[in-house]
Amino acid sequence: MDVTEVALHRVTDDFIAYIRALGKDFDLDETTEFLVVAATLLDLKAARLLPAGDVEDEEDLALLEARDLLFARLLQYRAYKQVAALFAELEANALRRYPRSVALEERYTSLLPEVMLGVSPEKFAEIAAAVFRPKPPPTVSLAHVHMRAVSVKETAGILRVRLAEAGTLTFAELVADCEHIAEVVARFLGLLELYREAVVLFEQDEPLSDLRVKWTGGSVEEAKAAAEAAKTSGDEEEYG
Repeated sequence: MDVTEVALHRVTDDFIAYIRALGKDFDLDETTEFLVVAATLLDLKAARLLPAGDVEDEEDLALLEARDLLFARLLQYRAYKQVAALFAELEANALRRYPRSVALEERYTSLLPEVMLGVSPEKFAEIAAAVFRPKPPPTVSLAHVHMRAVSVKETAGILRVRLAEAGTLTFAELVADCEHIAEVVARFLGLLELYREAVVLFEQDEPLSDLRVKWTGGSVEEAKAAAEAAKTSGDEEEYG
């Protein structure tokens, strides 16, 4: 493309007519870009009309760079136009196509396997009823909040009698009948109370192994008497 062959006045007239047709809705960025392209074209045409020589001035180099940039934009614009024309052609061809809406041919119908649900109508009805049956509203149990307080002294008395009768028991055996974690903690504290009174000994072969508790506090009768005294004591320490 020869820049001198481009009729700049025609391009300008067409663009001005295009802007006037838009009225107040014209795009300022688009107008500014056209002015930049038009000014670049004008500089290029003026440079081509002048005698050619060695390019030494920086302004001439900048003009050549602007020319290359303008040509790149024109090529990009032409590529966009070609792609848009291709899309328009594909869309026009697609609008002339109508899919055929028919059922499956008889020879292929027999190839489809039968659907096996694996449930009877009665079972399916039960499943549907279970799905649509109103569910009870969710509730939060308060049993763990209102937990019964456990007396440490009374628990120590129970442990005193058990150990006096058995002689030696493991900690797991002593808490086997506990229903709540508070009872387990109370029995552990009761064992510490008995150890402080020097009536039990703790034996453990290795860390984290079973803890054996050995009774050293006298006869069973003495243990029962001490347990009864702890039960009737008014000054009780409770846990839970």
